[in-house]
Amino acid sequence: MEYDPAVPCHLPINEQIRWGHEHGFMAECNDAMAKMYGRASAEELIGKGLKEFLVLNDPVTRRFMEDFIAGGYRISDQESIELDANGQRRIFRNTMVGTIVDGQWVRTWGITRDVTERIHLEEQLRNAQQMEAIGRLAGGIAHDFNNILSIIMGHGELLLATAKLDEDGRNGVDQIRRAADRAASLTQQLLAFSRKQVLQPRMLDLNETVADMQKMLTRVIGEDIELVAKLSASPMMVRADPGQLEQVLMNLAVNARDAMPHGGKIMMETSRVDISPEGGRDLDLPAGGYVMLKVTDTGHGMDSATLSHVFEPFFTTKPMGKGTGLGLATVYGIVKQSGGSIQVESDTGQGTGFRVYLPAVDGPSGVKAERTGQKAEGGSETILIAEDEPDLRELTRIFLEGYGYRVLEASSADEAIKVAQAWTQPIHLLLTDVIMPGMSGRQLADKILSKRPETKIVYMTGYTDDMVVQHRVLEPGVQLLQKPFTKVELAQKVRATLDSSGR
Repeated sequence: MEYDPAVPCHLPINEQIRWGHEHGFMAECNDAMAKMYGRASAEELIGKGLKEFLVLNDPVTRRFMEDFIAGGYRISDQESIELDANGQRRIFRNTMVGTIVDGQWVRTWGITRDVTERIHLEEQLRNAQQMEAIGRLAGGIAHDFNNILSIIMGHGELLLATAKLDEDGRNGVDQIRRAADRAASLTQQLLAFSRKQVLQPRMLDLNETVADMQKMLTRVIGEDIELVAKLSASPMMVRADPGQLEQVLMNLAVNARDAMPHGGKIMMETSRVDISPEGGRDLDLPAGGYVMLKVTDTGHGMDSATLSHVFEPFFTTKPMGKGTGLGLATVYGIVKQSGGSIQVESDTGQGTGFRVYLPAVDGPSGVKAERTGQKAEGGSETILIAEDEPDLRELTRIFLEGYGYRVLEASSADEAIKVAQAWTQPIHLLLTDVIMPGMSGRQLADKILSKRPETKIVYMTGYTDDMVVQHRVLEPGVQLLQKPFTKVELAQKVRATLDSSGR
């Protein structure tokens, strides 16, 4: 191939780049090069101006041109960003040498390779490795950390329920509880990014979720920002965890709000799209039908450097103490774990747009997600707790006894079996940790049910979903209580399970 710009060499580098970009053209190339640009043959490319395909405003291409000129019109194995015949950006790797005649840069000879797919695969591999490393970290601390947080949060609730604390004491305990809540939230966000959360997906209409969240989001983003929902007339059915989908909407709305400190507009749109195999490669998705959620804002936007890091955990442009850098990382993880993909488009001063793609499914929506209230009913049934963490077991017993239940305790699965054998009256519910020494919660439940088929089961877990899946407690109908949990969450789960017709 050849570029033939004819540029005066005495000009500054910036002027040489501008001159070559405006007046240069493709003088000669082979058919293989033409195909890289999406053209059938060399004849279609020869004579085309450089400005038709050289993306000069991209920093990668700009650096490529600067290095080429500064290096004496020579460059080896350096990338440029260029446009093909369809206007799609491609990444080329170039080795070139320029010809100088009478002080004029008149021609460039070289070899170019299309490395777009390779670069994208390398980026996907790096992202996967990063998520795997963070996932190992988060999963490794999740169980013990969530047990500890359950104890801190639970005893904080018990202290606040007493009348013996003065105002300063109550304020101190309340601060402890709030700090524990934040710690629990950070743990869950790390698990979300690394796609290690325990999700409980079901069929739902994305239109309904957006409409239900709109009023809440309006309060969160403030009166100076207009929130507009433009929802498809047809149901937008997906299979997702309702709570996690709401978290996606909340985080995207908050991110948009922070980009508009002086007010603006957020638009949330839903639509059905069909993704081709080519489009699926760009999105890392199989071809097929998808529901798209598009969230755009009129904020200050992001430059290309920021854009390249936007989904990385702990990356933030906010001042110290103003953000964790986990909001968009959480969104990324939830979407990926739900079988979808997310793209972002932005430019400085031009606002930002996020596109979330979730696999479309056929069928009616399920029951709308219930908002967790602050009240829970108790009962007089007998509950057997199997939990190897003694402080958490004691706290759980205190909670349940406070709601009127009769509680039996066991520090291991073997002990729970012995307690069940010795107890002559009904055991209405087994509340067991999923992972325990010697025998898992699922194995314990199977043994209890073989002798007491009427017993209901609730599993507690602070582990990540892959560990939980190994123990078969994410099967349909199985009741799961995620640690750390509050007294109300525990009571609601227990009461709902006892009142249900299934196990």
